[in-house]
Amino acid sequence: MKIQIKDKIIEVKEKSIISEALKNEIEKSKYTVIGAIYNNEYVDLNKTIDEDGTVELLDISTKEGIRAYRRTLIYIFAKALRKIFPENQATVNYQMANAIYCDIGNIEVTDEIIKKINKEMKEIVEKDLPITLTTMNREEAEEFFTKNNTKRGLLQFELKSNQKIYMYFCEDYFNYGYGIMANRTGMIKTFNVIKYDKGLLIRYPSIENPNELPDFMQNKKLKWAFDEYNEIHKILGMNAVYMLNEAVKQKTIKDAIMLDEALHEKKIANIADKIAENRKIKMILIAGPSSSGKTTFAQRLGIQLRINKIKPVTISVDNYFVERKDTPKDENGKYNFEAIEAIDLELFNEHLTKLLAGEEVEMPQFDFVEGTKRYKGNKLKLKEDEVLVIEGIHCLNDRLTSRIPKEQKFKIYISALTVLNMDRYTKVSSSDVRLIRRIVRDYQFRGYSAKHTIEGWSSVTRGEVENIFPFQEEADVIFNTSLIYELGVLKGIATPILKEITKDEKEYAEAQRLLGILKYIRSIPESEVPTNSLLKEFVGGGDFKY
Repeated sequence: MKIQIKDKIIEVKEKSIISEALKNEIEKSKYTVIGAIYNNEYVDLNKTIDEDGTVELLDISTKEGIRAYRRTLIYIFAKALRKIFPENQATVNYQMANAIYCDIGNIEVTDEIIKKINKEMKEIVEKDLPITLTTMNREEAEEFFTKNNTKRGLLQFELKSNQKIYMYFCEDYFNYGYGIMANRTGMIKTFNVIKYDKGLLIRYPSIENPNELPDFMQNKKLKWAFDEYNEIHKILGMNAVYMLNEAVKQKTIKDAIMLDEALHEKKIANIADKIAENRKIKMILIAGPSSSGKTTFAQRLGIQLRINKIKPVTISVDNYFVERKDTPKDENGKYNFEAIEAIDLELFNEHLTKLLAGEEVEMPQFDFVEGTKRYKGNKLKLKEDEVLVIEGIHCLNDRLTSRIPKEQKFKIYISALTVLNMDRYTKVSSSDVRLIRRIVRDYQFRGYSAKHTIEGWSSVTRGEVENIFPFQEEADVIFNTSLIYELGVLKGIATPILKEITKDEKEYAEAQRLLGILKYIRSIPESEVPTNSLLKEFVGGGDFKY
């Protein structure tokens, strides 16, 4: 068989597996190779080469590589925990800054327990045990689940269209990870488990430095936002895919939708009340990653502010770009419009200072074609009952508003911090939810294909890592824009769009991964979504202008 890897062709034995056929290439890699893209599909290293094609090795400096690393790390953690506490199970609650937060049922997590978990996990890694993927037909799977009295991987079986059921085995332990994993435990070299709050954190390396654990960062505000939604949805019995599917099946999903939407409205009203209580606040700064729903949130917040006799006045940071010749460039020599240095900070702060002092300012309008600011007589003067509302990626960074006293600013971080789980050990990624939102919105309102959106997603998320996430704890409040039911609604629009990506296109692997998530979720009609819902920003038909 002929395999192209990078710019060369390698002849390999038919029916050989990738880890053996490409052993030399794998060993030469700077970082641990944990999986591959074979003919535009994500595959394990145990994948059999059965046709000519292309292979791209995935090390842990790649997005899918680090996902596979994280899945395998959780798998090893679950295996270790089963040995230490055979009758108990952990639950993966959410992900925070290169760490996964878990709790262990009703067990109090002590330093001694943490020590035992770390010791057992390290022993599993040092043994370099094989992890093998077993395939079962539906009859075999039914017998397997009954015999083992387990729910691990059961979601696969409950999906009637699944004719093949998969399970990863390591010695006598088995589980499923909803994505590729390492083929040996020895690949997971860098990790640490620490006690955190009432549970524990499983820490892992970053894409930027795959061989070391990053410095530990406290994320108390982010954790609080996750905990709040997690606890509410646990009480509602709506924090896992099978629970959501059951509500759709039993036609009780409307209740979950109304409760989720009521929670959003209550939180937005509370934020507006908090702002109204402090009359020193004259500027509201809103930041969050792509497809968080910032536009709808700002407009719904505006309504609640007006109820509190405060009138919001919006100004756009985009009108304050520096002249094109002064725009910073990235490492590839391309203009970096996301860098804070791309903003004319001097002029922006001068105008803000004057506005807050009650002076009139002529506002610029940026000409993106010519790369310069234009002045067309658009003048602004703040009234006593008005506050500035500014939305942008740098709004939590004090450099953007350096001349404005802290007491006059109120910072809001918003993001879709989903608490939906596929099962105990597999959480639906917040980043994936935002990507699916963006795919739907780009297709509906911007005429972009799913291929186009997926192609540009890495650039988008790289900007978020650099400019938004480091400042999220600077926020006065965090607003969680996730809706537990939203993937059920987005599925109907996203699925056919994602299926348009063909196997000969590079984005096929990512499209298939997303389809692999959506297929387990029952569809919910768009008509069930209230017209003021934040979700309407992506599916259309809402009350607000976008």
